[in-house]
Amino acid sequence: QVQLVESGGGLVQAGDSLRLSCTASDGTFSRYALAWFRQAPGKEREFVARIRTSGSTYYGGAVKGRFTISRDDAKNTVYLQMISLNPEDTAVYYCAADALNGGTVIADRYQSWGQGTQVTVSS
Repeated sequence: QVQLVESGGGLVQAGDSLRLSCTASDGTFSRYALAWFRQAPGKEREFVARIRTSGSTYYGGAVKGRFTISRDDAKNTVYLQMISLNPEDTAVYYCAADALNGGTVIADRYQSWGQGTQVTVSS
């Protein structure tokens, strides 16, 4: 497993942008599929986006067109650029790593998780 640390969350207003970062301690970072999930209070964890080692990306329907996932393997970091934020985006955002590079939308398929970073969007 790889240790992941998210950063970049905060309190923003509707319509604002925010960029989340997730940095890994493991030098084999480039071998993992990486994903972002989020969990709002009282709701199940929701798939946001994923990026495979090839750079192939996939997004959840709620964020497609507004969020962009990217990775910098030289920095062991995956990013989530978020624009046009709305209050429904309020959640704790988690990054996750899949050593099998499957990059599915199913949270249980990811072996490593960060501690999460809070994103709050006010109306």
